[in-house]
Amino acid sequence: MPDAPPIHDIHGRPVRDLRISVTDRCNFRCPYCMPKEVFGPGYPFLRDPQLMATDEIVRIAGAFVRLGVEKIRLTGGEPLLRADLPTLIARLKGELGVPDVALTTNGWLLERRLDALREAGLDRVNVSVDSLDPERAGRMNGQGLDSRRVLSAIDAAVAAGLHVKINTVVQRGVNDGEIETMAAYFRERGLPLRFIEFMDVGNTNHWEGSQVVPAQDIVKRVAARWPLDPVGPTYRGEVARRYRYRDGAGEIGLIASITEPFCADCHRARLSADGKLYTCLFTALGWDVLGCLRSGADDAALDHYVGRIWAGRRDRYSDERAEVLASGEARPKAEMSYLGG
Repeated sequence: MPDAPPIHDIHGRPVRDLRISVTDRCNFRCPYCMPKEVFGPGYPFLRDPQLMATDEIVRIAGAFVRLGVEKIRLTGGEPLLRADLPTLIARLKGELGVPDVALTTNGWLLERRLDALREAGLDRVNVSVDSLDPERAGRMNGQGLDSRRVLSAIDAAVAAGLHVKINTVVQRGVNDGEIETMAAYFRERGLPLRFIEFMDVGNTNHWEGSQVVPAQDIVKRVAARWPLDPVGPTYRGEVARRYRYRDGAGEIGLIASITEPFCADCHRARLSADGKLYTCLFTALGWDVLGCLRSGADDAALDHYVGRIWAGRRDRYSDERAEVLASGEARPKAEMSYLGG
């Protein structure tokens, strides 16, 4: 539980959800996130001591918990590349008492690490699956890797008792032909599927508005085959608009940052692998929380530093996107692989 009343930003939004990137490296090269022509063999990934150590992550996460954070999601890059990930999860659960610790992964290394993750106390896992077709999946992950290994890991995670959710980034002309196929596959398994609009994150994914499949078009396509009913949010600030299959076979969700921005009640903070705090997915400015910690800040000073940043937060890029694009303004953004999505 937080030690003080939750802090709010300029727009009255509390900080409830912290996303921590534990590495900027990934074994995939998905074009919408880490295109291989940019993130090639010579790319300058972070190295020790640039990266946060586990003790440092726990210290910084503790400041957020005291300010009101109730959910922590571990991301990357690919977080399962970090060897001490189970230790970190166990400390977030045991030392900080975080009620909800989740993981977002591409699933390639998931099955071999399931036992350790479960024993550490991981609550939930989101697995990215952009295609069920092995050949198309190989193109989309940029490495030619077969999606059947990821699908096997998902089945194993469910069998191990983890709460599993599926994330799918939809791009027109790339994988939009699989919307119904994806829905059928995961509804048969009773797994929630989140369709995500292709977003203009970072500077290297060659985003164009014409590649976006609007969330409501996806809903109409799925509902034409399996009737859907809208479902209200389960918590304040839930970003996915959820729909339940009328026949009781689970649900889908839509994350529509492009066509239906949800900035008004966004309460997510993001911590990069080198300890920079980002108050918006679409910003280029990160605050050096790790630098503050390494300068000798005690917990009170760390709380004050983080709290002051959040209290001054005014970000609402998704609401402003149309104006920014219309103006032709070239607004720089940090890469998704660096921020952890």
